Amino acid sequence: MLNKLSDSIYYFSNQDDRDRPTLGLVVGDQCSLIIDSGNSTQHAKDFLLEVEKLDVPPVKYLVITHAHWDHFLGMNEFDAIVIVNSQTNKMIKEWKSYSYDDSSLKQYVINNQMSSMCMKIIQTEMENRESFKLNSPDVIFENTLTIDLGNKVCILEKIKSTHTDDSTIIYIPDEKVIFLGDSAYGTTTNSLFHYKKSLLLPMIRDIQKYDSEMFLLGHESICYKDEMNIYWRELTEASKVVKSESLENAIECFKLENKRDPNDNEIFFIQAFVNDHIIQSQQLN
Repeated sequence: MLNKLSDSIYYFSNQDDRDRPTLGLVVGDQCSLIIDSGNSTQHAKDFLLEVEKLDVPPVKYLVITHAHWDHFLGMNEFDAIVIVNSQTNKMIKEWKSYSYDDSSLKQYVINNQMSSMCMKIIQTEMENRESFKLNSPDVIFENTLTIDLGNKVCILEKIKSTHTDDSTIIYIPDEKVIFLGDSAYGTTTNSLFHYKKSLLLPMIRDIQKYDSEMFLLGHESICYKDEMNIYWRELTEASKVVKSESLENAIECFKLENKRDPNDNEIFFIQAFVNDHIIQSQQLN
């Protein structure tokens, strides 16, 4: 079932138990645009069945927010112009060369080219996978791209991100809605979850320059402005107190600066920035 934000914006909720991210639909007077294609052909088909129930103009565009498998492996199911930024395009090219039979999938997992969860989803939710070949994107942009769906403008921008180097966000100005994909999340390196401290403030600036009231995230569905502001504030405060690889020192610094103990979210974020320090040290050695 599609969730309705307005007469022109819908979203298909994330399903964490199946590694399915949020998918979006933006409707104009002349055509429609979809945001992310899902983690498999089955995910894409389930979404398209719901879109077909709506009386909306035909889907003309599909935007992929970044080149993580759960956001693009359903791409072939869409009869649409596929749009990605240039970095996403480079990363998708690797997946175009993959074979999807069991033997190949197992080898990719062994080589850390894909996760075991990705392999499981492909095995259970990708039809005719032995002959499956991922399509190529149709439109490649560098920094920004504006698309008019007919009295409904979508602004695409490649931004700096704490999650991945190829994040695209989609802003719909007249609705004050922004699709962030996974850009606002952290990432995992060497088995450590972390936020890239050097990119945190540039990312927040890139996102906050848009006058948004509603934020669609890849694995949270919808967040409102007040919720996002709390998230940004907690992340920023956590990043400020981490100056070394010591969690204890960072927590003490937080207590001194804020005259209180950090809450559970803040402790999680502080640990993530400590991990970032550890990873930076590993990369220097």
